[in-house]
Amino acid sequence: MQEFPAKVRTIISKLQEAGYEAYAVGGCVRDSYMGRVPNDWDITTNAVPEQVKAIFRRTIDVGIEHGTVKIMMGADGYEVTTYRIDGEYEDNRHPKEVTFTPDLREDLRRRDFTINAMAYSEKTGLVDLFGGMQDLRDGIVRAVGDPAERFNEDALRMLRALRFSAAFDFKIEDKTAEAISRLCKNLSNISAERIRQELEKLICSDHPNRLRQAYDLGVTGVIFPEWDAMTQCEQETPHHFTNVGDHTIVALDYIVEHYHDIDEREDRILRIATMLHDIAKPVKKFRGRDDADHFTGHPAEGVKMAEDFLRRLKYDNDTIKRVKKLVRFHDDTPELTYPAVRRFIVDVEVSNMENLMRLKYADLYAHTDYKREEKLERIETLDRMYRQIIQDGDALSVGELTVGGSDLIAEGIPAGPGIGAALSRLLEAVLDDPSVNEKEKLLDMIRGKTE
Repeated sequence: MQEFPAKVRTIISKLQEAGYEAYAVGGCVRDSYMGRVPNDWDITTNAVPEQVKAIFRRTIDVGIEHGTVKIMMGADGYEVTTYRIDGEYEDNRHPKEVTFTPDLREDLRRRDFTINAMAYSEKTGLVDLFGGMQDLRDGIVRAVGDPAERFNEDALRMLRALRFSAAFDFKIEDKTAEAISRLCKNLSNISAERIRQELEKLICSDHPNRLRQAYDLGVTGVIFPEWDAMTQCEQETPHHFTNVGDHTIVALDYIVEHYHDIDEREDRILRIATMLHDIAKPVKKFRGRDDADHFTGHPAEGVKMAEDFLRRLKYDNDTIKRVKKLVRFHDDTPELTYPAVRRFIVDVEVSNMENLMRLKYADLYAHTDYKREEKLERIETLDRMYRQIIQDGDALSVGELTVGGSDLIAEGIPAGPGIGAALSRLLEAVLDDPSVNEKEKLLDMIRGKTE
Protein backbone atom coordinates (compact mmCIF):
# COMPACT_ATOMS: atom_id res chain seq x y z
CA MET A 1 0.00 0.00 0.00
CA GLN A 2 1.18 3.51 -0.86
CA GLU A 3 2.12 5.42 2.30
CA PHE A 4 -0.08 8.41 3.10
CA PRO A 5 1.61 11.85 3.00
CA ALA A 6 2.67 13.23 6.37
CA LYS A 7 0.26 16.18 6.06
CA VAL A 8 -2.71 13.86 5.52
CA ARG A 9 -1.71 11.79 8.55
CA THR A 10 -1.38 15.00 10.58
CA ILE A 11 -4.89 16.20 9.68
CA ILE A 12 -6.44 12.82 10.50
CA SER A 13 -4.50 12.61 13.77
CA LYS A 14 -5.53 16.11 14.88
CA LEU A 15 -9.20 15.34 14.27
CA GLN A 16 -8.91 12.05 16.15
CA GLU A 17 -7.03 13.68 19.04
CA ALA A 18 -9.92 16.14 19.32
CA GLY A 19 -12.29 13.22 19.82
CA TYR A 20 -13.65 12.84 16.29
CA GLU A 21 -13.52 10.07 13.71
CA ALA A 22 -11.47 10.80 10.60
CA TYR A 23 -10.40 8.80 7.56
CA ALA A 24 -8.89 9.17 4.13
CA VAL A 25 -11.66 8.14 1.79
CA GLY A 26 -12.51 7.33 -1.81
CA GLY A 27 -10.15 7.37 -4.73
CA CYS A 28 -7.02 8.06 -2.69
CA VAL A 29 -7.58 4.87 -0.68
CA ARG A 30 -8.24 2.89 -3.86
CA ASP A 31 -5.12 4.24 -5.55
CA SER A 32 -2.96 3.68 -2.48
CA TYR A 33 -3.91 0.00 -2.36
CA MET A 34 -3.21 -0.27 -6.10
CA GLY A 35 0.28 1.17 -5.60
CA ARG A 36 -0.61 4.35 -7.46
CA VAL A 37 0.15 7.88 -6.31
CA PRO A 38 -3.22 9.61 -5.74
CA ASN A 39 -3.86 12.95 -7.41
CA ASP A 40 -5.98 14.16 -4.51
CA TRP A 41 -6.44 13.25 -0.86
CA ASP A 42 -9.96 13.47 0.51
CA ILE A 43 -10.68 13.19 4.22
CA THR A 44 -14.02 12.46 5.84
CA THR A 45 -15.01 13.00 9.48
CA ASN A 46 -18.00 13.07 11.81
CA ALA A 47 -16.95 16.59 12.89
CA VAL A 48 -19.16 19.29 11.38
CA PRO A 49 -17.48 22.17 9.50
CA GLU A 50 -17.47 24.56 12.48
CA GLN A 51 -15.75 21.94 14.61
CA VAL A 52 -13.17 21.27 11.90
CA LYS A 53 -12.42 24.97 11.57
CA ALA A 54 -11.94 25.27 15.32
CA ILE A 55 -9.12 22.71 15.21
CA PHE A 56 -7.07 24.11 12.33
CA ARG A 57 -5.55 27.55 12.03
CA ARG A 58 -5.87 28.04 8.24
CA THR A 59 -9.06 26.92 6.53
CA ILE A 60 -11.05 27.91 3.46
CA ASP A 61 -14.81 27.43 3.02
CA VAL A 62 -14.83 25.70 -0.37
CA GLY A 63 -18.22 23.98 -0.06
CA ILE A 64 -19.33 24.48 3.48
CA GLU A 65 -23.01 24.06 2.60
CA HIS A 66 -22.10 20.48 1.62
CA GLY A 67 -19.86 20.02 4.64
CA THR A 68 -16.51 20.65 2.96
CA VAL A 69 -13.69 22.73 4.42
CA LYS A 70 -10.22 23.00 2.87
CA ILE A 71 -7.41 22.82 5.39
CA MET A 72 -4.21 24.56 4.36
CA MET A 73 -0.95 22.89 5.36
CA GLY A 74 1.77 25.17 4.05
CA ALA A 75 1.04 25.67 0.36
CA ASP A 76 -1.05 22.48 0.14
CA GLY A 77 -4.79 22.26 0.63
CA TYR A 78 -6.74 19.17 1.72
CA GLU A 79 -10.53 18.93 1.65
CA VAL A 80 -12.24 17.60 4.76
CA THR A 81 -15.93 16.74 4.45
CA THR A 82 -18.42 15.83 7.14
CA TYR A 83 -20.17 12.45 6.86
CA ARG A 84 -23.36 13.17 4.98
CA ILE A 85 -26.51 11.75 3.45
CA ASP A 86 -27.56 13.20 0.11
CA GLY A 87 -31.14 14.33 -0.30
CA GLU A 88 -33.28 13.85 -3.39
CA TYR A 89 -31.50 14.43 -6.71
CA GLU A 90 -33.37 16.84 -8.96
CA ASP A 91 -31.32 16.80 -12.19
CA ASN A 92 -29.55 13.43 -12.35
CA ARG A 93 -26.50 15.19 -10.97
CA HIS A 94 -26.91 17.27 -7.79
CA PRO A 95 -28.81 16.60 -4.55
CA LYS A 96 -31.29 19.27 -3.48
CA GLU A 97 -29.83 19.16 -0.01
CA VAL A 98 -27.41 17.23 2.17
CA THR A 99 -27.81 16.13 5.77
CA PHE A 100 -24.87 15.54 8.08
CA THR A 101 -24.75 12.14 9.78
CA PRO A 102 -22.58 10.70 12.54
CA ASP A 103 -22.57 7.31 10.79
CA LEU A 104 -19.66 6.51 8.46
CA ARG A 105 -21.65 3.70 6.84
CA GLU A 106 -24.32 6.15 5.68
CA ASP A 107 -21.63 8.32 4.11
CA LEU A 108 -19.95 5.43 2.31
CA ARG A 109 -23.19 3.88 0.98
CA ARG A 110 -24.00 7.03 -1.04
CA ARG A 111 -20.76 6.75 -3.04
CA ASP A 112 -20.63 5.54 -6.61
CA PHE A 113 -18.59 2.32 -6.78
CA THR A 114 -17.37 -0.17 -4.19
CA ILE A 115 -13.73 0.53 -5.05
CA ASN A 116 -14.36 4.19 -4.19
CA ALA A 117 -16.32 3.48 -1.00
CA MET A 118 -13.45 2.50 1.29
CA ALA A 119 -11.98 4.56 4.14
CA TYR A 120 -8.69 4.25 6.00
CA SER A 121 -6.87 5.62 9.00
CA GLU A 122 -3.77 4.32 10.76
CA LYS A 123 -5.73 4.11 14.00
CA THR A 124 -8.55 1.88 12.69
CA GLY A 125 -7.14 0.42 9.50
CA LEU A 126 -9.29 -0.20 6.40
CA VAL A 127 -13.05 0.28 6.58
CA ASP A 128 -14.55 -1.69 3.67
CA LEU A 129 -18.28 -2.19 4.15
CA PHE A 130 -19.27 -2.99 0.54
CA GLY A 131 -16.63 -5.38 -0.74
CA GLY A 132 -14.46 -2.79 -2.45
CA MET A 133 -11.19 -4.56 -1.71
CA GLN A 134 -12.42 -7.82 -3.23
CA ASP A 135 -13.61 -5.95 -6.33
CA LEU A 136 -10.23 -4.24 -6.49
CA ARG A 137 -8.50 -7.63 -6.42
CA ASP A 138 -10.92 -9.08 -8.98
CA GLY A 139 -10.73 -6.05 -11.29
CA ILE A 140 -14.42 -5.15 -11.14
CA VAL A 141 -16.30 -1.85 -11.29
CA ARG A 142 -19.47 -2.41 -9.26
CA ALA A 143 -21.99 0.17 -8.10
CA VAL A 144 -22.58 0.48 -4.36
CA GLY A 145 -25.97 -1.04 -3.64
CA ASP A 146 -28.58 -0.68 -6.39
CA PRO A 147 -26.84 0.57 -9.57
CA ALA A 148 -30.04 2.09 -10.93
CA GLU A 149 -30.38 4.14 -7.76
CA ARG A 150 -26.76 5.31 -7.99
CA PHE A 151 -27.14 6.30 -11.67
CA ASN A 152 -30.48 8.01 -11.17
CA GLU A 153 -28.82 10.08 -8.46
CA ASP A 154 -25.94 11.09 -10.72
CA ALA A 155 -25.98 10.10 -14.39
CA LEU A 156 -22.33 11.06 -14.83
CA ARG A 157 -21.46 7.96 -12.81
CA MET A 158 -22.22 5.88 -15.91
CA LEU A 159 -19.41 7.57 -17.79
CA ARG A 160 -17.20 7.28 -14.72
CA ALA A 161 -17.76 3.52 -14.72
CA LEU A 162 -16.48 3.33 -18.28
CA ARG A 163 -13.58 5.63 -17.45
CA PHE A 164 -12.50 3.53 -14.45
CA SER A 165 -12.82 0.43 -16.58
CA ALA A 166 -10.49 2.01 -19.14
CA ALA A 167 -8.06 3.43 -16.58
CA PHE A 168 -7.62 0.18 -14.63
CA ASP A 169 -8.54 -2.43 -17.25
CA PHE A 170 -11.43 -3.55 -15.03
CA LYS A 171 -14.65 -5.29 -16.04
CA ILE A 172 -17.94 -3.51 -15.37
CA GLU A 173 -20.07 -5.86 -13.25
CA ASP A 174 -23.08 -7.22 -15.14
CA LYS A 175 -25.88 -5.54 -13.14
CA THR A 176 -23.97 -2.25 -13.22
CA ALA A 177 -23.53 -2.54 -16.99
CA GLU A 178 -27.21 -3.42 -17.47
CA ALA A 179 -28.26 -0.33 -15.50
CA ILE A 180 -25.99 1.85 -17.67
CA SER A 181 -27.61 0.45 -20.80
CA ARG A 182 -31.07 1.09 -19.40
CA LEU A 183 -30.45 4.60 -18.02
CA CYS A 184 -27.83 6.09 -20.33
CA LYS A 185 -30.36 8.52 -21.86
CA ASN A 186 -30.10 10.47 -18.60
CA LEU A 187 -26.62 11.54 -19.72
CA SER A 188 -28.40 14.17 -21.82
CA ASN A 189 -28.93 16.04 -18.54
CA ILE A 190 -25.20 16.26 -17.83
CA SER A 191 -23.19 19.34 -18.75
CA ALA A 192 -20.99 19.24 -21.83
CA GLU A 193 -17.94 20.10 -19.74
CA ARG A 194 -18.33 17.06 -17.46
CA ILE A 195 -18.97 14.74 -20.40
CA ARG A 196 -15.85 16.12 -22.09
CA GLN A 197 -13.73 15.46 -19.02
CA GLU A 198 -14.82 11.85 -18.63
CA LEU A 199 -14.69 11.00 -22.34
CA GLU A 200 -11.24 12.53 -22.61
CA LYS A 201 -9.97 10.57 -19.61
CA LEU A 202 -11.29 7.41 -21.24
CA ILE A 203 -9.56 7.92 -24.59
CA CYS A 204 -6.34 9.12 -22.90
CA SER A 205 -6.17 5.96 -20.78
CA ASP A 206 -4.25 2.80 -21.61
CA HIS A 207 -7.49 1.23 -22.83
CA PRO A 208 -9.28 3.64 -25.19
CA ASN A 209 -10.86 0.55 -26.73
CA ARG A 210 -13.49 0.86 -23.98
CA LEU A 211 -15.19 3.11 -26.53
CA ARG A 212 -16.51 -0.17 -27.92
CA GLN A 213 -18.34 -0.89 -24.68
CA ALA A 214 -19.59 2.69 -24.52
CA TYR A 215 -21.14 2.02 -27.93
CA ASP A 216 -22.51 -1.40 -26.95
CA LEU A 217 -24.17 0.05 -23.84
CA GLY A 218 -25.77 2.91 -25.79
CA VAL A 219 -23.70 5.65 -24.14
CA THR A 220 -22.15 7.05 -27.30
CA GLY A 221 -25.58 7.25 -28.87
CA VAL A 222 -26.37 9.93 -26.29
CA ILE A 223 -23.08 11.81 -25.94
CA PHE A 224 -21.34 11.10 -29.28
CA PRO A 225 -23.80 9.99 -31.99
CA GLU A 226 -21.14 10.49 -34.66
CA TRP A 227 -19.31 7.56 -33.10
CA ASP A 228 -22.33 5.33 -33.60
CA ALA A 229 -22.42 6.31 -37.27
CA MET A 230 -18.71 5.48 -37.54
CA THR A 231 -19.14 2.08 -35.87
CA GLN A 232 -22.06 1.25 -38.15
CA CYS A 233 -20.13 2.31 -41.27
CA GLU A 234 -18.57 -0.74 -42.91
CA GLN A 235 -15.59 -0.30 -45.23
CA GLU A 236 -15.69 -2.76 -48.11
CA THR A 237 -12.31 -1.94 -49.56
CA PRO A 238 -8.98 -3.78 -49.81
CA HIS A 239 -7.45 -1.15 -47.52
CA HIS A 240 -9.66 -1.94 -44.51
CA PHE A 241 -10.65 -4.95 -42.44
CA THR A 242 -13.25 -3.42 -40.14
CA ASN A 243 -15.78 -0.62 -39.74
CA VAL A 244 -14.71 3.00 -39.25
CA GLY A 245 -15.20 3.00 -35.48
CA ASP A 246 -13.18 -0.16 -34.90
CA HIS A 247 -10.50 1.07 -37.31
CA THR A 248 -10.24 4.18 -35.15
CA ILE A 249 -9.88 2.09 -31.99
CA VAL A 250 -7.07 0.06 -33.59
CA ALA A 251 -5.33 3.37 -34.37
CA LEU A 252 -5.81 4.55 -30.76
CA ASP A 253 -4.40 1.24 -29.48
CA TYR A 254 -1.36 1.74 -31.72
CA ILE A 255 -0.79 5.15 -30.12
CA VAL A 256 -0.99 3.61 -26.63
CA GLU A 257 1.58 0.99 -27.59
CA HIS A 258 4.04 3.21 -29.46
CA TYR A 259 3.81 6.76 -28.09
CA HIS A 260 3.67 6.41 -24.30
CA ASP A 261 6.55 8.81 -23.66
CA ILE A 262 5.21 11.95 -25.32
CA ASP A 263 4.18 15.12 -23.52
CA GLU A 264 0.76 14.88 -21.86
CA ARG A 265 -0.56 17.91 -23.74
CA GLU A 266 0.56 16.53 -27.10
CA ASP A 267 -0.80 13.09 -26.25
CA ARG A 268 -4.19 14.63 -25.49
CA ILE A 269 -4.32 16.44 -28.84
CA LEU A 270 -3.20 13.30 -30.67
CA ARG A 271 -5.82 11.08 -29.01
CA ILE A 272 -8.66 13.50 -29.73
CA ALA A 273 -7.57 13.94 -33.35
CA THR A 274 -7.25 10.18 -33.82
CA MET A 275 -10.72 9.65 -32.40
CA LEU A 276 -12.11 12.18 -34.89
CA HIS A 277 -9.88 11.69 -37.95
CA ASP A 278 -12.46 9.64 -39.87
CA ILE A 279 -15.58 11.23 -38.39
CA ALA A 280 -16.87 12.22 -41.83
CA LYS A 281 -16.47 8.85 -43.54
CA PRO A 282 -20.10 7.81 -42.97
CA VAL A 283 -21.42 10.94 -44.72
CA LYS A 284 -18.89 10.77 -47.58
CA LYS A 285 -19.17 7.05 -48.32
CA PHE A 286 -20.10 5.92 -51.81
CA ARG A 287 -19.73 2.75 -53.87
CA GLY A 288 -17.38 3.13 -56.82
CA ARG A 289 -17.34 1.46 -60.21
CA ASP A 290 -14.75 -0.93 -58.79
CA ASP A 291 -17.48 -2.22 -56.43
CA ALA A 292 -15.52 -0.92 -53.43
CA ASP A 293 -16.39 1.76 -50.89
CA HIS A 294 -14.78 5.19 -51.26
CA PHE A 295 -14.70 8.19 -48.94
CA THR A 296 -13.44 10.99 -51.14
CA GLY A 297 -13.35 14.36 -49.38
CA HIS A 298 -13.74 12.96 -45.87
CA PRO A 299 -10.79 14.93 -44.39
CA ALA A 300 -12.19 18.32 -45.46
CA GLU A 301 -15.70 17.42 -44.33
CA GLY A 302 -14.18 15.95 -41.18
CA VAL A 303 -12.79 19.35 -40.25
CA LYS A 304 -16.32 20.75 -40.08
CA MET A 305 -17.75 17.79 -38.20
CA ALA A 306 -14.84 17.67 -35.75
CA GLU A 307 -15.29 21.36 -35.00
CA ASP A 308 -19.02 20.85 -34.41
CA PHE A 309 -18.28 18.02 -31.99
CA LEU A 310 -15.54 19.89 -30.14
CA ARG A 311 -17.60 23.05 -29.78
CA ARG A 312 -20.54 21.01 -28.54
CA LEU A 313 -18.30 19.70 -25.74
CA LYS A 314 -16.99 23.21 -24.99
CA TYR A 315 -13.37 22.64 -26.03
CA ASP A 316 -10.98 25.56 -26.04
CA ASN A 317 -10.08 27.29 -29.32
CA ASP A 318 -6.47 26.13 -29.36
CA THR A 319 -7.46 22.46 -29.08
CA ILE A 320 -10.08 22.92 -31.80
CA LYS A 321 -7.57 24.60 -34.12
CA ARG A 322 -4.91 21.95 -33.66
CA VAL A 323 -7.26 18.97 -33.96
CA LYS A 324 -8.77 20.40 -37.13
CA LYS A 325 -5.31 20.59 -38.71
CA LEU A 326 -4.61 16.95 -37.94
CA VAL A 327 -8.00 15.82 -39.22
CA ARG A 328 -7.56 17.85 -42.41
CA PHE A 329 -4.10 16.54 -43.31
CA HIS A 330 -4.11 13.00 -41.90
CA ASP A 331 -4.75 11.50 -45.34
CA ASP A 332 -2.58 13.90 -47.39
CA THR A 333 0.94 13.24 -48.62
CA PRO A 334 2.57 16.03 -50.63
CA GLU A 335 4.81 15.54 -53.63
CA LEU A 336 8.00 14.29 -52.06
CA THR A 337 10.24 17.19 -53.04
CA TYR A 338 11.73 19.57 -50.52
CA PRO A 339 9.82 22.66 -51.77
CA ALA A 340 6.53 20.74 -51.63
CA VAL A 341 7.27 19.32 -48.18
CA ARG A 342 8.18 22.78 -46.87
CA ARG A 343 4.84 24.11 -48.09
CA PHE A 344 3.10 21.12 -46.53
CA ILE A 345 4.74 21.93 -43.17
CA VAL A 346 3.60 25.55 -43.50
CA ASP A 347 0.02 24.40 -44.13
CA VAL A 348 0.02 21.91 -41.25
CA GLU A 349 2.05 24.25 -38.98
CA VAL A 350 5.31 23.11 -37.42
CA SER A 351 3.75 22.61 -33.98
CA ASN A 352 1.42 19.95 -35.41
CA MET A 353 3.89 17.99 -37.54
CA GLU A 354 5.06 15.53 -34.86
CA ASN A 355 1.48 14.57 -34.05
CA LEU A 356 0.55 14.40 -37.72
CA MET A 357 3.33 11.90 -38.37
CA ARG A 358 2.25 9.86 -35.33
CA LEU A 359 -1.34 9.87 -36.59
CA LYS A 360 -0.22 8.81 -40.06
CA TYR A 361 1.66 5.81 -38.69
CA ALA A 362 -1.24 4.83 -36.41
CA ASP A 363 -3.72 5.18 -39.28
CA LEU A 364 -1.54 3.07 -41.58
CA TYR A 365 -1.20 0.20 -39.11
CA ALA A 366 -4.97 0.19 -38.60
CA HIS A 367 -5.30 -0.74 -42.31
CA THR A 368 -4.88 -4.10 -43.99
CA ASP A 369 -1.48 -5.12 -45.38
CA TYR A 370 -2.65 -4.13 -48.87
CA LYS A 371 0.13 -1.95 -50.37
CA ARG A 372 1.41 -1.32 -46.84
CA GLU A 373 5.10 -1.26 -47.81
CA GLU A 374 4.41 1.30 -50.52
CA LYS A 375 2.35 3.47 -48.16
CA LEU A 376 4.92 3.12 -45.39
CA GLU A 377 7.74 4.18 -47.66
CA ARG A 378 5.89 7.40 -48.55
CA ILE A 379 5.22 8.19 -44.89
CA GLU A 380 8.80 7.42 -43.86
CA THR A 381 10.15 9.57 -46.68
CA LEU A 382 7.91 12.46 -45.67
CA ASP A 383 8.98 12.00 -42.05
CA ARG A 384 12.66 11.98 -43.00
CA MET A 385 12.37 15.06 -45.21
CA TYR A 386 10.39 16.96 -42.56
CA ARG A 387 13.05 16.26 -39.95
CA GLN A 388 15.83 17.31 -42.32
CA ILE A 389 14.07 20.61 -43.02
CA ILE A 390 13.73 21.30 -39.30
CA GLN A 391 17.33 20.28 -38.64
CA ASP A 392 18.56 22.59 -41.41
CA GLY A 393 16.61 25.49 -39.93
CA ASP A 394 14.86 26.33 -43.20
CA ALA A 395 12.62 29.39 -42.98
CA LEU A 396 8.97 28.37 -42.82
CA SER A 397 7.33 31.69 -41.96
CA VAL A 398 7.61 35.38 -42.80
CA GLY A 399 9.05 35.96 -39.34
CA GLU A 400 12.04 33.77 -40.20
CA LEU A 401 13.01 35.80 -43.27
CA THR A 402 16.19 37.87 -43.06
CA VAL A 403 14.27 40.98 -44.08
CA GLY A 404 11.29 42.62 -42.43
CA GLY A 405 8.75 45.32 -43.09
CA SER A 406 11.13 48.16 -42.21
CA ASP A 407 13.64 46.90 -44.80
CA LEU A 408 10.96 46.92 -47.48
CA ILE A 409 9.80 50.40 -46.51
CA ALA A 410 13.40 51.57 -46.85
CA GLU A 411 13.31 50.16 -50.38
CA GLY A 412 10.34 52.35 -51.22
CA ILE A 413 7.41 50.03 -50.67
CA PRO A 414 4.64 52.02 -48.95
CA ALA A 415 3.52 50.85 -45.51
CA GLY A 416 0.29 48.85 -45.73
CA PRO A 417 -0.96 45.71 -47.44
CA GLY A 418 1.82 45.86 -50.01
CA ILE A 419 4.38 45.01 -47.34
CA GLY A 420 2.60 41.79 -46.42
CA ALA A 421 2.19 40.80 -50.05
CA ALA A 422 5.89 41.41 -50.74
CA LEU A 423 6.96 39.36 -47.71
CA SER A 424 4.69 36.53 -48.81
CA ARG A 425 6.34 36.54 -52.25
CA LEU A 426 9.76 36.39 -50.64
CA LEU A 427 8.69 33.49 -48.42
CA GLU A 428 7.51 31.60 -51.49
CA ALA A 429 10.97 32.04 -53.01
CA VAL A 430 12.63 30.85 -49.80
CA LEU A 431 10.36 27.80 -49.59
CA ASP A 432 11.59 26.89 -53.07
CA ASP A 433 15.24 27.56 -52.22
CA PRO A 434 16.29 28.26 -48.60
CA SER A 435 19.71 29.47 -49.75
CA VAL A 436 18.17 32.75 -50.95
CA ASN A 437 17.21 33.67 -47.38
CA GLU A 438 19.99 36.24 -47.17
CA LYS A 439 19.23 39.90 -46.75
CA GLU A 440 20.90 41.16 -49.92
CA LYS A 441 19.49 38.36 -52.05
CA LEU A 442 15.97 39.09 -50.88
CA LEU A 443 16.38 42.83 -51.30
CA ASP A 444 17.70 42.20 -54.82
CA MET A 445 14.43 40.37 -55.54
CA ILE A 446 12.51 43.40 -54.33
CA ARG A 447 14.65 45.66 -56.49
CA GLY A 448 13.98 43.47 -59.50
CA LYS A 449 17.60 42.43 -59.96
CA THR A 450 16.77 38.73 -59.80
CA GLU A 451 13.80 36.59 -60.54
